[in-house]
Amino acid sequence: MDTVIRVVVVYVLVMACMRMMGKREFGQLSPAELVTLLIIPEIVSPALVRDDPSLTNALVGATTLFSLVFLVSLAMHHVKPLERAISSEPTLLVRRGRFLVGNMNRERISPEEIYSEMHKVGLHRIEQVQWVVLESDGKLAVIPRPDHTTLARAESPMDE
Repeated sequence: MDTVIRVVVVYVLVMACMRMMGKREFGQLSPAELVTLLIIPEIVSPALVRDDPSLTNALVGATTLFSLVFLVSLAMHHVKPLERAISSEPTLLVRRGRFLVGNMNRERISPEEIYSEMHKVGLHRIEQVQWVVLESDGKLAVIPRPDHTTLARAESPMDE
């Protein structure tokens, strides 16, 4: 029972810490996936290097972790406030060609990062952007303005 309690406590602590770090730190992984990947080696390594001669602790720990991941995902699916607390909401960083500085500061996103993502979709000026959204997975989504989707060829700084 001690192993189950330890895994639950470590899981909750690491999830809370990862959530406080912010969306940009996760890249492609959800917080639950990242926590799971971080904890699995810690649970099973004592049994593998024979620090703990019992394989049972590793099996109980890993089973507890996977059960916890399953239960959390199930609870998130059915309890929307829990889903919002764990997954976070997308954050608007640019609206109609204007930076939302408060949101950018809170999410620790620089204008240079936004410009970099704009360039990837063929936009060169902030006025061409309807929205930039920081998604829950940490990626930036750039939505061009319908009337400013591309620069005229003569205006493009890439043609020089």
